[in-house]
Amino acid sequence: MIKSILIANRGEIAVRVVRACKEMGITSIVVYSEADAHSLPVRLADKAVCIGPPPSSSSYLKMENLISAAVLSGADAVHPGVGFLSENANFAREVEKAGLIWIGPHPDTIARMGDKVQAKLTAKQYGVPVIPGLEGSVEDPEAAKKAADEMGYPVIIKAASGGGGKGMRIVRDPEDFIGTLRIASSEAQASFNDGTVYLEKYLENPRHVEIQILGDSHGNVVHLGERDCSCQENHQKLVEESPSTVVTPEMRKNMGEDAVRLFKGLEYCGAGTIEFLVTEGAYYFMEVNARVQVEHPVTEMVTGVDIIMEQIRVASGLELGIRQENVRLDGYAVECRVNAKAPGKISDYLPPGGYGVRVESFLYNGYSVSPFYDSMVAKVICYAQTRDEGLDRMNRVLDELILVGIPTNIDIQKKIINSKIFRSGEYGTDVLTHILAEED
Repeated sequence: MIKSILIANRGEIAVRVVRACKEMGITSIVVYSEADAHSLPVRLADKAVCIGPPPSSSSYLKMENLISAAVLSGADAVHPGVGFLSENANFAREVEKAGLIWIGPHPDTIARMGDKVQAKLTAKQYGVPVIPGLEGSVEDPEAAKKAADEMGYPVIIKAASGGGGKGMRIVRDPEDFIGTLRIASSEAQASFNDGTVYLEKYLENPRHVEIQILGDSHGNVVHLGERDCSCQENHQKLVEESPSTVVTPEMRKNMGEDAVRLFKGLEYCGAGTIEFLVTEGAYYFMEVNARVQVEHPVTEMVTGVDIIMEQIRVASGLELGIRQENVRLDGYAVECRVNAKAPGKISDYLPPGGYGVRVESFLYNGYSVSPFYDSMVAKVICYAQTRDEGLDRMNRVLDELILVGIPTNIDIQKKIINSKIFRSGEYGTDVLTHILAEED
């Protein structure tokens, strides 16, 4: 069993892993930049190691600093958290070269799934439905345009190494195709140092639904149902819920079986997510996230499975603590991401409470939110037996949350939770546009 873990991350995910370590009797070691010297993870962990100045490029993205911190602090393993280097195959390889355990899938699996073109081909190989599009990456712009003309507009051009909406462009007019292709490729090169792009049919206003997967080194793979992440702003998730209002029991069964078959084929060990687009009663593979997701607490609330603990267990060589026949989806859970709109010092912070309420955050009174990192400062999760009860609880919880010192998106979250279209359960990825239009 792993005895000590270096957490190569910051913020709420670092706090989450520290807490799991404490409950499992594992020594927690966090890294921190100079900007995070007084952060909550540093206060809570057993050990803390400074890895550099505030910019991520000089600290949380500095592989050699992270590995040196792990070795010198006596860690057995490295947990990458989310973001930063969590899906970097080279970092995973370097961790293993240093004689440390990587808490995640094999580096080759990360590389295979990190290339969106290869991931799509792999999904197709294992019988997972994929979005119609050009086979492989775009090599010849004119051939790609011909393929787009044949499949019909709109089409979407995506970065092979992309994420977060970067290197992603929708084309509605054939005359714009070649120019948009160049822009998407240039943006992909600038963002990911890889200008490779691929082409798909654009699905108008689909639902974004993902399946949570856990696998171990003994060939066991289970799925923990779905999360609906359709409510987004600029391709960034705002609200996540489970179960999805668009997924039928039959679709859930089929999606889960497809996901398990793919992950077994990958010999996947750890936590991961397969993302689908759902439209007109059909679902299509989009990508695999070879790590734990920000929204994993939603699944934990409806299944009772501690995903972080299972990550650590299987990385230690143990079998999963749950089998598919034992997985039960009970009730409803919803998560709202609280984002800071600007840096500042927290002068008054009181997280909400009550039955079925969970808050994941790194904030405390007097803490200064830095301008150097991701804007998310808290995740508020509510559980209830029904969707209506869960949303009513979230409405109460957002009203109760006190957070003074920084501007946040709490008001927009309240509008989402109380909007007619979101409450109806009949919406797609453009739901925020409709919610804002309700006010006009």
